[in-house]
Amino acid sequence: MRRLVVVGASLAGLRAAQAARNAGYDGELIVIGQEQHLPYTRPPLSKELLHGTQTRDQCAFPLGELQVDWRLGTQAVGLDRSAKQVLLADAEPVAYDRVIVATGCRARQWHGTGSELAGVHTLRSLDDATALAAELVPGRRLLIVGAGFIGCEVAASARSLGVEVTLVDIAEHPMLPLGRELGQRWLGMHQDHGVDVRLGVGIEALTGAGRLATAELSDATRVDADAVLFALGSQINSEWLADSRLELNPAVVCDSTLTSSQDPDVLAAGDVAAVPVPLAGGLPTRIEHWTTAAEHGQLAGRNALLEPHERATHHTPPYFWSDQYELKIQAVGCPALGARAELIEASAEGDRLVAACISDDDHVVGVVAVNAAKRLAWYRRQFTPGVPPALSELRAELSQDASTLGIPAAGASL
Repeated sequence: MRRLVVVGASLAGLRAAQAARNAGYDGELIVIGQEQHLPYTRPPLSKELLHGTQTRDQCAFPLGELQVDWRLGTQAVGLDRSAKQVLLADAEPVAYDRVIVATGCRARQWHGTGSELAGVHTLRSLDDATALAAELVPGRRLLIVGAGFIGCEVAASARSLGVEVTLVDIAEHPMLPLGRELGQRWLGMHQDHGVDVRLGVGIEALTGAGRLATAELSDATRVDADAVLFALGSQINSEWLADSRLELNPAVVCDSTLTSSQDPDVLAAGDVAAVPVPLAGGLPTRIEHWTTAAEHGQLAGRNALLEPHERATHHTPPYFWSDQYELKIQAVGCPALGARAELIEASAEGDRLVAACISDDDHVVGVVAVNAAKRLAWYRRQFTPGVPPALSELRAELSQDASTLGIPAAGASL
């Protein structure tokens, strides 16, 4: 192999390029990215960059002496597997020996009445965050539509800056993937910090002039705002692969080595890859977390240099985190697969806790920790590849390790 092409210049794409070089690849390495920016990290976009504690330049990843032919500001529009070419919107096709697809996701847009008004935002890119940060002036009113992780993180950031925040979602609780019991805790947390939370309602239309908008909600109420953020989740950037004859669902379906199901010369990494996840019963599953994108990129970069039978598998349980107010929320596994949650550790003050997300057959499919980072490391070790621990087994392990816990077991239902 003399030419490796990576399509996608964000975290997964960068880590793939770095891993290939670190593994000794000295051939031509081309990275194609739709944005004009060199790779940068995204978690600060909803937190530190909005707070003003981190600058745009500080979001950039260090590249060192990485020898890459960067093709930035370039959109991939097709993959011709027969000719082994990546087709570009405004340039000649790029030939490859092997290609890694790492095109990730984009913010889901709202296309209702008033979406074209000034002061309407989404948050996915560095430019999005810069534009939103300019709106967060003390005393202004921000309407956030969508109480997922991004919506909740921006709500916390905006409140810390003295912005009045209204948070709207059609769901019955914030951060839906973590379940109702934990979601109710996050609801109370945001209300305690002065966020006006409206649940079970959607937005019908926006009206207004200049930077003042009025949102008409589905319950016939109205909310006035100086800026509106639509945090409606993401859409996979896989449309450009529609004619590639790869298996899409709509992510690129891969085996556990990140090799596409249809072509050993095409691998995928990050948000655009659907990979078997043991905690999800081995079904091809898309995990949209920073750590998974980094791990995928590293593995895909190494595996792209090998023949299919030599490639290593990805089996690390998913991990993610969210910083909101004074809380650090961390989770391992797949909490969204749980049928219920149980509080299994808690401090006497209630400011530190660990909750288990439990399946219908009483196996722990995810663990959520609040201000308990050291404890989460212990739980991560319980998720051996492909074996979600039974709740009874986990409690037995906790009992045996009681002297080293540091947080007393609670054993109470949330």
